[in-house]
Amino acid sequence: MRRAYLYAIYINGMQKKADLEKLSRLRAALRDGLKDLEKTLEVAFERSALVKGNVYELARKCGKPTCACAEGQLHRSMVLSWSHQGKTRLMTIPPEKLDRVRAHSEQYLRYRRARARVTEIHQQMLQLLDQIEKLRREKP
Repeated sequence: MRRAYLYAIYINGMQKKADLEKLSRLRAALRDGLKDLEKTLEVAFERSALVKGNVYELARKCGKPTCACAEGQLHRSMVLSWSHQGKTRLMTIPPEKLDRVRAHSEQYLRYRRARARVTEIHQQMLQLLDQIEKLRREKP
């Protein structure tokens, strides 16, 4: 009987050691997630303006039968395209504002990507916290 009791203590100690090693790895992963979160959130602390939409060149025909565009030489202009209440909106960008609007549009895309990444990191960290809780929880 005494031998079985010592064996149970030995096995239980081994399991705890394995749990402690796993707990250590989970905590390290949680710290890595926190560092990733801090790096990802840097875009939220920037001060530049955000412009929702994409900047691209639009080539189209005007519809006049005598215009050069009727023979394939299309009218070209830079536009900002965005969605508003389920409809795509277009705005022609004057050449003098093109660089600024493009930069702010690119900043908006970086911001939205960072926002999506924060959601992913958050989910991963919650899973790690659940695993840590499971390993640390004792029976009453």
